[in-house]
This record gives sequence, C-alpha cells and structure tokens, in this order.
Amino acid sequence: MQDAQVIERMRTKYRLLKPGMDERLRRQWAAVEARDVGWGGITAVAQATGISRTTITVGLRELTLPEEERVMEAHRVRRPGGGRKSLTETDRGLLTALEALIEPTTRGDPQSPLRWTCKSTRNLADELTRQNHPVRARTVARLLREAEYSLQGNRKTREGSSHPDRNAQFEFINTSVQRFRKRGQPVISVDAKKKEKVGDFKNGGEEWFPQGEPEEVRVYDFLIKSLGKATPYGVYDLLQNQGWVSVGIDHDTAQFAVNSIRRWWNEMGKHRFPHAKELLITADGGGSNSHRSRLWKVSLQDLADELGLRLFVCHFPPGTSKWNKIEHRLFSFITKNWRARPLVSLEVIVNLIASTTTRTGLIVKAALDTSRYPAKIKVTNEQLGRLRLKRHEFHGDWNYTLLPRK
Repeated sequence: MQDAQVIERMRTKYRLLKPGMDERLRRQWAAVEARDVGWGGITAVAQATGISRTTITVGLRELTLPEEERVMEAHRVRRPGGGRKSLTETDRGLLTALEALIEPTTRGDPQSPLRWTCKSTRNLADELTRQNHPVRARTVARLLREAEYSLQGNRKTREGSSHPDRNAQFEFINTSVQRFRKRGQPVISVDAKKKEKVGDFKNGGEEWFPQGEPEEVRVYDFLIKSLGKATPYGVYDLLQNQGWVSVGIDHDTAQFAVNSIRRWWNEMGKHRFPHAKELLITADGGGSNSHRSRLWKVSLQDLADELGLRLFVCHFPPGTSKWNKIEHRLFSFITKNWRARPLVSLEVIVNLIASTTTRTGLIVKAALDTSRYPAKIKVTNEQLGRLRLKRHEFHGDWNYTLLPRK
C-alpha cells in the first residue's frame, strides 16, 4: 500500500495541473508519476487522480516510443468534447444525490436510507440506482475521491470530562523531564500493557505465509487455565530509548509495578546512569500505579530506601493515558512485532518482546516474573505516616517526591 502522504501530494498536484492539460498530456503526466513511484505506482496514481489504470498504462506505453513518434502523436489530440460523456455530464443529479447520501448531517437522520447500514461504495451504488441514478461501485469510488472524500475509521479523541488543570500538568511534566535531562538524570515512563491469554489463540494482524497455508489457531478464545494470562509491565527510558518489560503471571498490583522498576534499574538503569542521584517516573493516574494507591507509595518508598535515589513521581491527569510516552514508543512496537503470532507460551511472549526493535535504535529487554503478588493488601495510616513523601506545590496529589529514609 502506498504511503498516504505520497498519494495526497499527488492528488494536490493533479488538482492544480488538471485545468491546463489535455487528454494526452494528462495520461502522460500520470504515467511519469507512476513510473517515479515504482512498484504499485499505477495503483497509487489511479487512487490519487481517478484516472483509470488502462489510461495510465497507455501513457506508459507512449513514453517508450521514439522521440519522432511522440512528436507526431503530440499533434493528434482528440478534439475537445470528443469521446464518451462522463456520468456527471449525462446525469446532472448524480453527484448531488451521492453527496446527500454521505453528508455528515444525514448520519443521524432516521429517514436516511443508509442510516443503519455501512456506507460502502456497493451500498451507495445500490441506493443511487434505486433513486434512478444507475452507477457502479467503482464509479462511486472515483466520484468520492474527486470530491475529496476518503476512507476513515473512528478516531479516539473524546476522553470524557477534561480536568481543568490538564494542560498545566502536561507543562509541569514536560518541564520536569527537560530539567532531569539537562542534569543527565534518568527519566522513565511506566505502565502495564493489557493482559494476554497464553495459548494458540488468534492474534491480530497479518504475516507472510505460503498462499493457502495460514497458521492455525483455536476457534474459541476460552482461557486455558493451565497456561493462564501474562501481564507485561513496561519501563521505558526516555533518554536512552530503551525499554524493560517484566512479564508477570499473577495480579497486576503496585508491588508488581514497583518490582518491574527495580528490575529495570538492576538490569539496565544503573549501568546507564552510574552517577544518578534521583529518578523521574511518569505514570498514568490509575491502575497499579495509581496516584491514589497507598501500596504504590509504600512500595516506592521501599525502592527509594533500597536504591538510595530520590524518586520524583508525576502522574498524567485522568483520561490522558494515551499521552504516556511508553504507549507509542514501546508498547505499539511490541504489538507490531508480534502481530499474527499466536502467544503459545510465556517463553514465546518474552522472546517476542525482547526481539522488538525500531529504525531509531530501540533496545528492549524482557524477563519472566514468576513471583506472586497478592491482591487487596491493606496499607495502614501508620505505614503511610512513616513515608518520607514530599508533595509538590502544584497538584501534590499528582506530583510528589519520595526521599530515602536512610
């Protein structure tokens, strides 16, 4: 599939040049663009301009002619208005009827004939035909492209109620990260990836296999109790572009989260930052690393005591977890790496995570965590009172530092 930006640039160029081109120049320009793109060029140009693949192929053939023949052909342009009329010329109401069917205001109109069905080109063509505008699905697709419509999915942008201090917290986190970077102190982004069922279950995505020989998986996704689920908890180092993932087999608790940070430090962090005095941790506001979790703070205090580091913690505001760096700098690439690969065992999960790389040099290490982490551990007020926890002036519930007690 051609890059969307390439197709969009081609569409823009065609829109600007089209008024000054005759049929011959138009097809030869399209042929030059297709040739420049290389493999898949004809499809890309056809998608961007609406020019048929046959016409582009004719243009490519013309480009291979000797110069003398091309000069002769240049004087043989079909007279204006020649050839078969387009549907929009013979059926003046076609484009208006099509736009009425896909107009955003009709999406909620109970009287719209396509209110309760997918607006595919086939369904649009069928409805237009019922309205006495006979047309094929391919023609509908071309008309939509010419009218600058495109295929689009749902976009996740509505985050529910927005906290009034959301942007201020983003600025606070950004300022803190820049301050730590200037001092050469480590900054990590942490979070738990979604739990994965272990076994020969279908995994999203596609992978190259011999034709007709896809990897076979279970029809039903019922949990295999003997294998259970895996919970990957990730730690992403923003300065070094490196990640650590602990693959847990028990509950996703605050103790599991903090132990994952501990393992990252022992396996990777202390070697990269031998002179570190403090550590900045950015985390979501909920889950095992919730800013409301007493166990999270108690476990972090134990870690601060053990490592002798000041732990500076910043939580993202409610409903903004997608802004956490680990989501699109580590987890997204892990998901791409194991697409269409059944996660048949814990060993496979660990190996797939550890083999994740990117062109920007991402390094990932992973290990299995077989420890048990009991749920619903109660933290008393007395335990909470023993913490060396310093809340910051701005949103002390989201931003705080845990100092070593030694």
